[in-house]
Amino acid sequence: MDQEIRDRLPRTAALLLGTLVLATAFITAYVGALHRPTPRDVPVGVVRGDQKAEALLAAVRNQTDTLEAVGYDDPEAADDGLHTREVYAVLAATAEGGLVLTTASAAAPAAADVVVQVLGTAARQAEMPLRVTDDVPVAPTDPRGLVPFYLAVGYVLGGYLAATVLGLGNGTAPRSLRRAGLRIAALAAYSLVLGVVGAVVVGPVLDVWDHDLVGVAASGALTVLAAAMIASAVQGWLGLFGTGLVILLLVVLGNPGSGGIYAPEFLPTWLRGMHRWNVPGLATDLLESVVYFDRRSTGWPLAGLTIWAALGVAGVLSATPFQARRRADSRTASAATSEDAPGAG
Repeated sequence: MDQEIRDRLPRTAALLLGTLVLATAFITAYVGALHRPTPRDVPVGVVRGDQKAEALLAAVRNQTDTLEAVGYDDPEAADDGLHTREVYAVLAATAEGGLVLTTASAAAPAAADVVVQVLGTAARQAEMPLRVTDDVPVAPTDPRGLVPFYLAVGYVLGGYLAATVLGLGNGTAPRSLRRAGLRIAALAAYSLVLGVVGAVVVGPVLDVWDHDLVGVAASGALTVLAAAMIASAVQGWLGLFGTGLVILLLVVLGNPGSGGIYAPEFLPTWLRGMHRWNVPGLATDLLESVVYFDRRSTGWPLAGLTIWAALGVAGVLSATPFQARRRADSRTASAATSEDAPGAG
């Protein structure tokens, strides 16, 4: 028994060390990213040549880096920028000599609030009347705009857990391409079911949204599939160590870097662009676009998740023959060692 304990000690120590590293990374990422959200360069649209609006934004910029003006050629382009989530608000002069600020609070209520607060104060100081309208408000049942993020987290969690369960039960790398195909098909079917279940929960069950259920279900299915295939591919190549790496990418860094809890402009510099490529961020953006915004804003999130899913499938299919060759080489080496052992034969 003592020899068995000694044999297992290095592996046990490695697993505990890996868990310690993950937990430390979790604490660092979440506390570091979320303990003091500070908005910087929150984008606000303005039409070039709109002197009053440009002057107010320039005055604000001279005092603080909280807001950043994004210029458009005409009002239609500015409106498109608002509805495709390029900016959180558009500032424009009115014929009566005042200003109108049009927001899209569904993109991030906290960001829209910051824009209203900063420009409201600046307009009062400049003695300019400012009228605020919200073109894309959040649903009354989602006042903080967090439901898309939490739904995305559930989808991602379901995806990598399903892949991990299959890996633990049947081997992290399928033993043949046929089994790899069956695993991919099983995860695809699971993704479709979970996508529908999530849409039903936030729709008819909890009555958060009563529209776009098909779009939510499809977005959820793609999210689950992307997370599941990434997890399967990484675990297929790296084994148990891959599970820790998946948790690091999808949870430890993925959730705070998704822009779902706080808008990207509120996060530390090292996390601000992560939502553009990580699965939780892409999923949150896709769900927000489907439920609240112009479908044109689904372009990159949809493409990004599709790319991740495709890379995951390719990873599983390539890991399968690679690990099969490793197993065969290991058996050959073991057999050769047995034949060369004293007394063999």
